[in-house]
Amino acid sequence: MRHARAHRKFNRTAEHRKAMFANMSAALITHEQVVTTLPKAKDLRPVVEKLVTLAKQGDLHARRRAVSQIRDLDAVKKLFEVIGPRYKARNGGYLRIVKAGFRYGDSAPVAVIEFVDRDVEAKGKADRARIEAEKAAQPKQEQAATA
Repeated sequence: MRHARAHRKFNRTAEHRKAMFANMSAALITHEQVVTTLPKAKDLRPVVEKLVTLAKQGDLHARRRAVSQIRDLDAVKKLFEVIGPRYKARNGGYLRIVKAGFRYGDSAPVAVIEFVDRDVEAKGKADRARIEAEKAAQPKQEQAATA
């Protein structure tokens, strides 16, 4: 029996689970929406909601605690400058989990985890900026090659 056993292990070591949730938290904060399996989404929700609560505090100690958990400075910056002020008036319930069917390869239940009042433009913003920068640099490379 699993009495008083709160979280799933996902067949990973404790270090791997901690790193996985740190990476998923950073991705969720950066893109404001992530597609993953349903059990991972359910276990990710309390992790990110506690981080948003830290961001609402906004002091240096809270920022350092968030950095120690996420280990991604850009995500922590966005968390404290954008997401924390956005949910200042809300007392919890920052995330929603929407079931999205089953994965093709292994029929695992898939879910979308996202912020409740998310910025739709945030998803893929870094990739769009990178592609535009590559396109802008490409004509300069072609001119240098013909010279």
